[in-house]
Amino acid sequence: MQTLQEFSFSKRFPDLPLISAATAEKYPDLIPLSFGYPARESFDIALLAQSSVMALETQGPESLEYTGGTGTGKVVEWIKQRSLLRSIKTESSNIIVTTGSMQGMDIVTRTLTDPGDEVWIEAPSFFGAIRQFLLAGTKLRTFPIDENGLKVDLVEQALKEARASGEPLPKMFYVMPNYHNPGGINLSLERRKKLAELAYEYNFYILEDDAYVELSFTGKYIPSIYSFGPERVIYLSTFSKIIAPGIRMGWAIAGEHVINKMRMLKSDGSTSVFVQEIISNFLSEIDFDAHVKKLNSIYKMRKDAMVLAIAEYFGDEVSYIVPDGGFFLWLTFHPEIDTSQFFIDSLKKGVNYIDGVHFYTENHQHNHIRLCFTFCDEEQIRRAVKRIAESYFENKKNCSVLKEV
Repeated sequence: MQTLQEFSFSKRFPDLPLISAATAEKYPDLIPLSFGYPARESFDIALLAQSSVMALETQGPESLEYTGGTGTGKVVEWIKQRSLLRSIKTESSNIIVTTGSMQGMDIVTRTLTDPGDEVWIEAPSFFGAIRQFLLAGTKLRTFPIDENGLKVDLVEQALKEARASGEPLPKMFYVMPNYHNPGGINLSLERRKKLAELAYEYNFYILEDDAYVELSFTGKYIPSIYSFGPERVIYLSTFSKIIAPGIRMGWAIAGEHVINKMRMLKSDGSTSVFVQEIISNFLSEIDFDAHVKKLNSIYKMRKDAMVLAIAEYFGDEVSYIVPDGGFFLWLTFHPEIDTSQFFIDSLKKGVNYIDGVHFYTENHQHNHIRLCFTFCDEEQIRRAVKRIAESYFENKKNCSVLKEV
């Protein structure tokens, strides 16, 4: 009989806790307010099916080859034209289609950084990005956000101090300018301009993650950071939130010298050319502006339902900024509250969320939770918020991180 010996795995895996919502599979029939899923009603199944058939009928074998048919070029052209709405003027050679925006983030990180390099991020920030940067062996430094987004004045101060003292400057700054995950806020126009100026002055790249830009409930859009610093910004976005996450397709826009290096690191070659063919057909047949308007109508109603339920069931126990778009609402409890202390009880009551500690890498704040308002309907949202509130009030006396001596 063979003896199974202990194996030494890669040392690159960071020592990070399991995301709480990942334990939800133990509790069937949950109302999920945790991970950011689009509404299933937003999937145009009929048109996607038609587009799939068209891919085979019109492109035939080419759609199944390594390089694909004409759809790959059409998708890039659509991205190029749509980017003009973000004040991004670019060429097709500056665009790379990726397997979701997370692949784009991975390739950018490996292109710009080596292990030990500094990456600066917002606090709180998307936990998926945090893990990506830690897996790459980078050192993270965080900067707070407020109702106008990243506090760029504090970034400028830190850059000046680092330069004066000879400390390392960042190679990259990761920022979510529109409908921040988890904060739900937007980076102001003035701060976008200033951050771009700092990137030139201190010679770092900005990774602009713009996954939620189309999901504006007001119909108003601020120019991208990229538009103020195209030589020092890499722009990411995705079809996951506006068509379907299962297609696994996003894109990156950057200067040609950067995009060429990214192509070298994209070990899978071309992102599924068959799926690109499908999406090309989809985009050519749909009234995309009407499609986005429909999404925003659905999501605004669900956001409003969540805000009303929180006001009713939590009262002044929590504070929050009402988002004008995106997927998420970020609840802040009183400073002494540890939201992980009533997570299991919420699961038992049939609802889950992600506690705020997962969105920090330093100076962890325990008094937040992130709620997704896009996946569940209004009635489910109301019942879910009520259950979380019940769990909170029933466990409130045990939720304090300030223990009596």
